[in-house]
Amino acid sequence: MSAPALFVTEPAAFGRVLLKLSGEALMGDQHYGQDPGRISAIASAIRDVVDLGVEVAIVVGGGNIYRGMEEVVRLGMDRASADYAGMLATVLNALSVQDALERNGVYTRVQSALEIKEVAEPYIRRRAIRHLEKKRVVIFAGGTGNPFFTTDTAAALRACEIGAETILMGKNGVEGVLDADPRVDPTARLIPEISHLEAIERGLRVMDTTALSLCMENDMPLRVFNLDDERNIVRVTRGEAIGTLVRTRAVVAPGAPREPAA
Repeated sequence: MSAPALFVTEPAAFGRVLLKLSGEALMGDQHYGQDPGRISAIASAIRDVVDLGVEVAIVVGGGNIYRGMEEVVRLGMDRASADYAGMLATVLNALSVQDALERNGVYTRVQSALEIKEVAEPYIRRRAIRHLEKKRVVIFAGGTGNPFFTTDTAAALRACEIGAETILMGKNGVEGVLDADPRVDPTARLIPEISHLEAIERGLRVMDTTALSLCMENDMPLRVFNLDDERNIVRVTRGEAIGTLVRTRAVVAPGAPREPAA
């Protein structure tokens, strides 16, 4: 039995979004694999976003199933083969998320960059956009379909292809983008807003450099937030200033001179 729908009165701030779910976001408190309760809670939040009238696409990672890629490559596994194994892991996650969404009454389609026609449609950009226009959630699996690219890059690429207004990027255990690694520096502080370029130059752990560069070149903003509370998915879609906003326009420091309006 699906959870009761959230009574929503505030309008959405976006018409079409891409939600990036890491594989680790699906683990819950487990050390690996999938937590059905956590996936169900995420699906319930996504359903409430759909009820706001927002078109939702999702890119899933596979780190909860296939972890330690650097280690297996170091031990001799071919990097391309390791990446393909990771892509298959994202398909497993996509099917679990699809099932949870449909049990919450949300029409869903999985599109894979790897051809697995028995369980997923092939990725076709125009078909994906048509699904979104029909208010179906589209889950993109298989990364980009190419080795040497992360699912962060897949998220940036798909967001640009489908014309998403923003990427919503949930993180585990952190409130957004921090100015240092909290595992090394316990005084690390949240950065409310930053540009793509500054995030790249400072080496902050937002997305990989390829993904951030793609977002910067296509003026694709990101909202990085804490996914430990699944309801944050609804809050950021309403436009609440949770976590960190990453966008192309340079952030003006307090007290700094601003360019005159045109």
